[in-house]
Amino acid sequence: MINAPTDKILMAVVGAAHGIRGEVRVKPYGDDPLSFTDYGPLETEDGSRRFTVVNARVQKTVVVTKFKGINDRNAAEALNGLELYIPRDRFPEPEEDEFYHTDLIGLTAEDESGAALGRIVTVQNFGAGDLIEIRPPSGKSYYIPFTKEFVPTVDMAGNRVICVLPPDYLSETPRDDGRDDAKAR
Repeated sequence: MINAPTDKILMAVVGAAHGIRGEVRVKPYGDDPLSFTDYGPLETEDGSRRFTVVNARVQKTVVVTKFKGINDRNAAEALNGLELYIPRDRFPEPEEDEFYHTDLIGLTAEDESGAALGRIVTVQNFGAGDLIEIRPPSGKSYYIPFTKEFVPTVDMAGNRVICVLPPDYLSETPRDDGRDDAKAR
C-alpha cells in the first residue's frame, strides 16, 4: 500500500523503555537526531495523544527521551512502537531542490521518454544517502539513488519524478564482464 502525503510528518518511533524513571529509546527520522524536539509537542497519527519532550539525549543510534507525564517504566513500556508525528504546518517550506520524504511518496516515476516506471513507495537512507523505492506495476520494487544524476527532475505540480537509469540497471541477467549488476553498482 502506498502512503500518500498527509498533514502530519512522521518524526520518530518510540522503542523500548530505558531505565526505571520513564525514559524511552526513540528512533528519530531526519538528518539531526534531536530535530523531533524542535517543533513542539509530538502526537499520534490520529491526534488522540500528545507528548511534550522534557529531555532528550543522543545515545549511540537512539535518542533517550523523557516525556512529560511518563514517570515510570510501566508507562514507558506502554509507548513501545508508538509513531510520533508533527503537524505539517509547523515546518518551514523546503528550499528549492529540497523535499520532505512524505511529499515524494506516491509520485509517479517516469523515464526520460515519459514511460511510467512505477510509484515511489518509500524513501530510505541506509547510511550512504537517500534512496527512493519504486514499485512498478508488476514485478519487484527497486531502489535508485535520490541524486540529481538519477532523478534530475522532481515535478511536484505534475505529481511525478523523471528518472535516468543506466543501461541494464533493472536487468536481472549477469553482465558480459562476469560481474553481476549488484556488484557493479
